[in-house]
Amino acid sequence: MKQPVAVILAGGQATRMGGGDKALLALGGRTLLDRVIERIAPQVAGLCLNANGDPARFDAGLPVVADSLPGFPGPLAGVLAGLDWAAEQGADTLVSVAADTPFMPCDLVPVLLRASEGQTHPLVLAATEGDVETRSAKGRLIRHPTFGLWPVALRDDLRAALRDGLKKVVLWTEAHGGREAIFLDDRAFFNINTPDDLAQAEAML
Repeated sequence: MKQPVAVILAGGQATRMGGGDKALLALGGRTLLDRVIERIAPQVAGLCLNANGDPARFDAGLPVVADSLPGFPGPLAGVLAGLDWAAEQGADTLVSVAADTPFMPCDLVPVLLRASEGQTHPLVLAATEGDVETRSAKGRLIRHPTFGLWPVALRDDLRAALRDGLKKVVLWTEAHGGREAIFLDDRAFFNINTPDDLAQAEAML
């Protein structure tokens, strides 16, 4: 299998943060986007940013790809935009990561790839067993659907599903034999949705 490429998902509207681009918020003197790039870039063969609106507001040296479907249909639209970009790069697989998750695993890609062994279409979502930071009970499997490994070969299937109104990531992944890759770091998928979350992330640094 070729080394995957990746998309950083930053196409949301950040309503709980009061709007704007969460990816450009500062954490410890650096933007969330810079922190995510630092972690994911060494793990992949190429990298793009999924965001809507004027791409000039980002100065990260990455290609910016917008959702191809109207109305902000959710993170799967960003994954689809990434898959279309990945196809143009000649890649077989795409890894998606969220722009608001600055502590994401530095071994994300190898763990996802190991979990995909034997699959006809590599399709894996990251998961943990619950943690304090995500306010979840230990022992319960928590999927993190913005962090996954996606096959370029299924991009047209995903496009059709989204046009038919699909909203939930897991419904589509389960229909195609998707798996979970379990990560043990309790804080790895802490994402910043509110000002309180940002303050908590500052403390976590």
